[in-house]
Amino acid sequence: MAKQKSPEQKRYEKIEQKHEAKRPVVKNCVKAFLVGGTICLVGQAVTYFYIYFFHFTEQTAGNPTVATMIFFAMLLTGFGVYDKIGQFAGAGSAVPITGFGNSVISAAIEHRTEGFVLGVGGNMFKLAGSVILFGVFSAFVVALIKTLLHIWGVI
Repeated sequence: MAKQKSPEQKRYEKIEQKHEAKRPVVKNCVKAFLVGGTICLVGQAVTYFYIYFFHFTEQTAGNPTVATMIFFAMLLTGFGVYDKIGQFAGAGSAVPITGFGNSVISAAIEHRTEGFVLGVGGNMFKLAGSVILFGVFSAFVVALIKTLLHIWGVI
């Protein structure tokens, strides 16, 4: 059961709501969409680069494209550019695969003074580790379901 608020608490809430800064939600969504879309556009250009110059197929160009995009993000993070992109775009820079590269290298840069093994190696995957774990686990569950459906003759 919810506790009733006193008249003083209700007055304080009204004052708080009156002075609370309004967030530009639409503007933030547009910036995230544009930056995320630009990152994806660059990723598509990298894919076409691998297809055209190295004769990959569309299916096989995905892995080197992902590695290249992570490398670009790590390089931009090292030069301090990706952080500025992230401040401007918010989730638009965090959602694509480049956000993963940024999170890995940011932790490595932050802890480099503690040494390469305990600092960089020990802290590099703190944030990204959960992403890797849930990605691998999700892939396992989907593959298991697909295998069972195939064995049972459903697909």
